[in-house]
Amino acid sequence: MTHFSAMSTRQFGVAFACMVAIVVGSNILVQYPINPWLTWGAITYPVSFLVTDVLNRRFGPRAARRVVYGGFAAALVASVWLASPRIALASGSAFLIAQLTDITIFDRLRHQRWWRAPFIGGAIAAVFDTVAFFAIAFAGTDVPWTTLLVGDLAVKLLVNLLMLAPFRALMWNLARPAS
Repeated sequence: MTHFSAMSTRQFGVAFACMVAIVVGSNILVQYPINPWLTWGAITYPVSFLVTDVLNRRFGPRAARRVVYGGFAAALVASVWLASPRIALASGSAFLIAQLTDITIFDRLRHQRWWRAPFIGGAIAAVFDTVAFFAIAFAGTDVPWTTLLVGDLAVKLLVNLLMLAPFRALMWNLARPAS
């Protein structure tokens, strides 16, 4: 059985604030295309999986889910005002599906090589997130959402791969004893 250390109130607060900032920022940025196949949100949103994976590795899936649920609620409320209700609904739905998928896959793969859990969990979650988000946010509008979906997914998968370096660095630093 794996034993996880308890998350302090301060640690929860920092993780919660990071999650809300990433999701709200991404909800705003997804409304601004870089080109016909990519939005700015595709670059920022995958960092939320880094937060979830670090929490999952350090504190376990229960703590990661607590931050996801709290971040979801706060980001949804903020996104309604800062983005649009439709973007907020799409983001919230896709966020829960993707983050809970990532947490489950990560937990099942946690005892394999260090990179497998965050890479595979993040990649599968990115597919679920992207399809759900774009279908809910833009179906029936004049936004070329299927083109954006393909471009955003490609970038999210690339960013997911790039997030392995900070994940490894954070895991190494979190494992070191405090001085």
